[in-house]
This record gives sequence, C-alpha cells and structure tokens, in this order.
Amino acid sequence: MHDIWSYIAVMSAVTIAIRLTPALLLRHEIKNVFVRSFLYYVPYVTLAVMTFPAIVEATRLPAAGAAAFAVSGWLAWHGASLFRTAAAASATVFLVELLFFP
Repeated sequence: MHDIWSYIAVMSAVTIAIRLTPALLLRHEIKNVFVRSFLYYVPYVTLAVMTFPAIVEATRLPAAGAAAFAVSGWLAWHGASLFRTAAAASATVFLVELLFFP
C-alpha cells in the first residue's frame, strides 16, 4: 500500500503552488480591460458550472431539473424573490415528474 502521507504532501504542495503563484507574480494592479473583465466573471462561471449539473441530476427525470432551471431563471431575471423562485422551481419539478411518473 502506498504511503498516505506522500499523497497528502503532494496535494499540499500543489494547493500552495496554485494559490501562491498568482500572489508572487501579480504584485501590481491589473490594468488590462480584457483580463479584468475575465477575472470579474470567474466566480459566477464557477458557481454555474458547479450548480447546473446538480440541478439537472437531482431529479428522477433530467428534463424536470432543466425545466425547473428554466422557470427559476426566468423568474429571477424578472425580479422574483428567492422564495418565489425556489417555490416555483420545486413546483415545476413536482408537476413534470407527476406528468411523466404518475
């Protein structure tokens, strides 16, 4: 069996290198408009990439998750509250699954 401590050491070194490298290389303010706009949207894209597959795969029928995503996105875009958006998404999943799995 391989030594677990060597795995932990390599994981720690990679994690520290990934976090420390930008701090050491980028000591001045970033003035490039393209890079600044790219970095502005990175957290939103990361959240979307992590959330969307979970939305689709959390239901018995992936189409129900996709429909709930579409309904909640439309409601959020038009200013609905978080409670209304979540309730509508839940109701959409319930209705779509009731339609296909009576």
